[in-house]
Amino acid sequence: MSLIRRVARPMIAASFIASGLDQLRHPGKAAPKVAPLADQAAPTLHLPNDPELLVRANGAAQVAGGVMLGLGRMPRTAATVLAASTVPSTYVSHPFWAAKDPAQRREERKAFMKSLAVLGGLLLAAVDTEGRPGVAYRVHMLSDRAERAAKTTRREARYAAKAARREAKLRATQAHDALT
Repeated sequence: MSLIRRVARPMIAASFIASGLDQLRHPGKAAPKVAPLADQAAPTLHLPNDPELLVRANGAAQVAGGVMLGLGRMPRTAATVLAASTVPSTYVSHPFWAAKDPAQRREERKAFMKSLAVLGGLLLAAVDTEGRPGVAYRVHMLSDRAERAAKTTRREARYAAKAARREAKLRATQAHDALT
C-alpha cells in the first residue's frame, strides 16, 4: 500500500467514524430531519418507518465503513458503504433548496457541496484497485482462459478420436490379414 493511501484513508474515515458514533449515541437530534424522508422512502424500500432506527443504522454503517477504510480492510467495499450512507445524510442534513434566508441558503449550499466533494473522493476510493487489476478484468481474463482451455480440449479430443480411428482401422486390417 502506498504512503498516500496509508495516510488518506484514515483521514477520510475519521470524520465518518465520529459522525457515525454521534448518530448512534444521539439519534434524536437527526430524527426530525429524517422523518419526512423516512415517510417517503420506507414503504418503497421496505424499511421500517422509524426515523431513529434509520439514523442509528446509518451511523452503524458509517462507523463500520470508517473503521474498515481506516484500517485498509476491504477498502473498496468500505468506501462504497460510506458513499451509500453519504447520499441520504447529505440530502437530509443540508437542504439548501428549502432555506428561506439567503445567508442560510449559502451556508447550506456550501456544506452540501463539501459533502459532494467527499462523496467524489469516496467514489474514487471505491474504484481504486491499487494498481492491481479490477474484478471485471480478472473475470474477463478467467473467461478467456476457460475458453482457450475448452478449445484446446476440443482439439485434443479430435486428435485422440482420429488416432483411435486409425488404430482401430490398423487393428482391423491386421485381424483381416491374420485370417487370410
